[in-house]
Amino acid sequence: MQLRAEQLTAHLAKGLRPLYTVYGGEPLLAQEAGDAIRAAARAAGYSERKVFTVGNAAHFDWAALIGAAQAMSLFAERQLIELRIPSGKPGKEGALALQRYCEAIGSDDVLTLIQFPKLDFQQQKSAWFGALDAAGVMLRVEPVERGALPAWIARRLASQGQRVADGEEGQRALAFFADRVEGNLLAAHQELQKLALLYPQGILGFDQVEAAVLNVARYDVFKLGESVLAGQVGRALKMLDGLQAEGEAAVLVHWALAEDIRALKRIKDAMGEGKPLPMALREARVWGDKERLYERVLPSLAAHQLAYLVDAASTCDGIIKGLKHPEWPLDAWAALKRLMLLTMQQVMSSGSTASRGAAPTRMQLALDA
Repeated sequence: MQLRAEQLTAHLAKGLRPLYTVYGGEPLLAQEAGDAIRAAARAAGYSERKVFTVGNAAHFDWAALIGAAQAMSLFAERQLIELRIPSGKPGKEGALALQRYCEAIGSDDVLTLIQFPKLDFQQQKSAWFGALDAAGVMLRVEPVERGALPAWIARRLASQGQRVADGEEGQRALAFFADRVEGNLLAAHQELQKLALLYPQGILGFDQVEAAVLNVARYDVFKLGESVLAGQVGRALKMLDGLQAEGEAAVLVHWALAEDIRALKRIKDAMGEGKPLPMALREARVWGDKERLYERVLPSLAAHQLAYLVDAASTCDGIIKGLKHPEWPLDAWAALKRLMLLTMQQVMSSGSTASRGAAPTRMQLALDA
């Protein structure tokens, strides 16, 4: 049974299932989901709690976990067993143990909470993941994307008796808040708590939000490529500046940008050999949001455009490593900006994105700077 994070409260109010698996890349939502399940378990009489943490799957005592679930409690009628696998990799023995554990579930006296970090596509297709899915409730907690963040903030404000003003001022306040906390929900949660302490329940004006909310945005280097492929010039420039300010390694940013360029080239070549786009995407291990962006830009990108970008990525790599090029800036981050804008220029000139109008002018100004 699959659940979204926002469905958990209503689900728990109807009763508990014997097994819950929480996984995903958002620490705040994972923590809140675990807390909600624990609170529901305590209210239902699961007063004893045992916690197992898998540091090294190869040396973990999986038999002890299975034995704990089968043993009668000495201190309570019901017990909560928690299993935490921070690496997300149970290993061969652990995979078999998880499957046996799921097969043995049956008693209402034991409730199990298993927590993983973000799991990749292959892990979600594994036999042990399928066994967990079939035996209980799967709760996936993913980061809130920028487009959904204002609504998420508004819901959180409402839960503490506050809201922004109606109309344009309120939308501006939510957009300002979202820009400051993007990619960092833990910080967003702290800023929301601050607003609850600073101001009474009721309407918050833009000036109040602006005065209280710090700039705590964190940018994901792998999300930068999505903005580039979507033709979002202003957002991509902001993210690149944010990554530099956060001390991200220039070589990692280059790797992420260059990997997208190389993947586009590989898929285009595969299509030239007669492979259908869906098959080429699968072979290149492109899924999710990236897959949709690739599907949008690839049909109208020419092979010579991608060859040009591969050459530009190679030049940028040399600059980051200390080499010079007469047509490129000497600074590594300036070179990364040039590579990013050149990529967007090719993507947008293909006519495949919706980012038109003033964006190319802004991009050209940045390239000329």
